[in-house]
Amino acid sequence: MKNLFYILPALLILGSCAPRIGSNDYSYSSVRQAANAFPCTVLSVRSVNVNSDDNSAGTLLGGVAGGVAGSTIGHGSSSHALGAIGGAAAGMLIGNLAQDQMMSQSGYEYVIRTDSGQIYSVTQGTDNLIAAGQRCLLINGNPSRIIPYN
Repeated sequence: MKNLFYILPALLILGSCAPRIGSNDYSYSSVRQAANAFPCTVLSVRSVNVNSDDNSAGTLLGGVAGGVAGSTIGHGSSSHALGAIGGAAAGMLIGNLAQDQMMSQSGYEYVIRTDSGQIYSVTQGTDNLIAAGQRCLLINGNPSRIIPYN
């Protein structure tokens, strides 16, 4: 049963790996890269939930921890094997759900119109709220982002 205590620190480490999605967050690969910037106006803003696309690390980690913990159940080789299988299945489910919860973030979806008339939708974190009608810049890169513009 003490093996279950090993899964908690591992799941906390997974949670700290959540990608940062704010307009002020840049990855190293984005630094020193030129991106087109287009003046635009925000047409609408809505709150959205941003969820993980891939929970495989949590599922795998939970399965391994559950299998190890489950293998300590009972007496005899068949009860250890059944415990390991059941523990792995339960651990996979719990690990998947835990990673999904830890990776979930709030964001805003902005629908904007560039001065040339193109309409785009960009979703980003909640670090900068830009109101409908506000002037901004669409930074068209990887990732794209909306920033205030005076």
